[in-house]
Amino acid sequence: MEQVFIEEETFDKIDFTQNPLVKGEYEYCTFLNCNLAYADLSKLKFLECDFTGCNLSLVKLTQTALRNIKFKDCKMLGLDFGDCTEFGFAVKFDNCILDNSSFYDPTSPVKKRFKLKQTVFKNSQLYEVDFTECDLSSAIFENSDLTDAIFQHTILEKADFRTAYNYSIDPELNRIKKARFSRSGISGLLDKYEIEIDPID
Repeated sequence: MEQVFIEEETFDKIDFTQNPLVKGEYEYCTFLNCNLAYADLSKLKFLECDFTGCNLSLVKLTQTALRNIKFKDCKMLGLDFGDCTEFGFAVKFDNCILDNSSFYDPTSPVKKRFKLKQTVFKNSQLYEVDFTECDLSSAIFENSDLTDAIFQHTILEKADFRTAYNYSIDPELNRIKKARFSRSGISGLLDKYEIEIDPID
């Protein structure tokens, strides 16, 4: 099938469950309030695109390229970002719901960790998101809820958790050198010990 190239186009309130997104490469495009739930985005390329107010729940991302993509006010349940093309992968999330999504690529050896360096998660809900074996160096979790998020053998060096909450991170299983935490968030590093920490008077 012939691949299309689409540049600087705005897609507004389109239901792609009825009219599937054409296979190809999208550069500097804007998707506003579109429904892409369950869409197959395999092998599509998105470069410098913005998704705002979209439903991207359970989309298929096999070998999908996401390069400098901004997601704002999007519903993104159950996405497997680990299936994306790693080359150039760069995303930013603002006020998004990513519950049950995963950035873990079990087919990749540890030495080729999925790279999320400097990724920004702002005002987002990250329930049960799997960050196993990711490189989140210098990532920012700004005012984001990490309830039951999974951190296993994850690089969190210089990551910023100062305004994040409900996280549980085992310092013995993850690399957290120079990561930043608030005083009130320290308990999230000690959950495994089942100790009680009284608030400061």
